[in-house]
Amino acid sequence: MNRSILFTALFTALTLTACVQPDANPTVVTVPGPTVAVPGPAGPQGATGNQGETGNTGNTGQTGDTGNTGDTGNTGATGKTGDTEVIVVPDQPKPRP
Repeated sequence: MNRSILFTALFTALTLTACVQPDANPTVVTVPGPTVAVPGPAGPQGATGNQGETGNTGNTGQTGDTGNTGDTGNTGATGKTGDTEVIVVPDQPKPRP
């Protein structure tokens, strides 16, 4: 009685194993592979976008103040008058005959 449950389980497993028909047609399940996306031809080019608007012109800066006019310098002293110098130009040499 101690091992009767074990023997009953073993006997049942062997009996069920013997009932399997080896020549039966097994069912084959085919799992489809992952689908690979193939790109097609390029489509036509889209329309050109609109031209953007021109931005606002900035403000003109302020004109700076005019500076003060400088003082006029002192007049220099008159220079010394030079001596008179006479330059004598010699005559041209005469050609030889």
